[in-house]
Amino acid sequence: MNPLFGEFIGTALLVLLGNGVVANVLLNNTKGHNSGLIVIAFGWAMAVFVGVFSVAAISGAHLNPAVTVALAVAGKFEWARVPGYVLAQMLGGMMGALLVWVMYRKHYETTECADLKLATFCTGPAIRSLPGNLLSEVLATFVLVFAILSMVAPKMSLGAMDALPVALLVLGIGVSLGGTTGYAMSPARDLAPRIMHALLPIPGKRSSDWGYAWVPVVGSLLGATLAAVTYTHL
Repeated sequence: MNPLFGEFIGTALLVLLGNGVVANVLLNNTKGHNSGLIVIAFGWAMAVFVGVFSVAAISGAHLNPAVTVALAVAGKFEWARVPGYVLAQMLGGMMGALLVWVMYRKHYETTECADLKLATFCTGPAIRSLPGNLLSEVLATFVLVFAILSMVAPKMSLGAMDALPVALLVLGIGVSLGGTTGYAMSPARDLAPRIMHALLPIPGKRSSDWGYAWVPVVGSLLGATLAAVTYTHL
């Protein structure tokens, strides 16, 4: 399989299962309604496990533009391949979000709160303070990427057996650092589904909060870059 298609499929699986658990918890009349943050954090960890395990042997399972950029900064991935990987990840994120909408379409219709509908696509701050929100995303992504770089050294990519520790890493970040902004840590997990929220005919939806959309993008890329620089200097 082409590595770019692997990134597309892996990221689509990641967002389908990750945003799917958010939809299951937040939308009305679902089997998992109101089951809470722990279920969401665990679901996202399993989403990472499935995505990484499924395509690790094909593409290295970056599944995140921030991870791809960090690997390039650390000298573990060719810069010439970065644009293709990022594009594949973004398209995969859009596909995953589309599938969540298809899966839970009837539940979107029975949910009145537009904020909850938006939350099934992308992250948002618990308390809106853009400098603090940005710091939260930088810190969470730093932890994610620094740990991943420690796992892949001296390899060029994640192997299939690294799927479980990465999943546990995301679980730990979710329960410890996810209370402020929802720990996006990836443009493919946040910006790509946010675009789909703007495009899809979701009944009673609100704006896609473009005034906040830059925070998880800039925060994840900055945190990943800082992690790569710190790792290489250690």
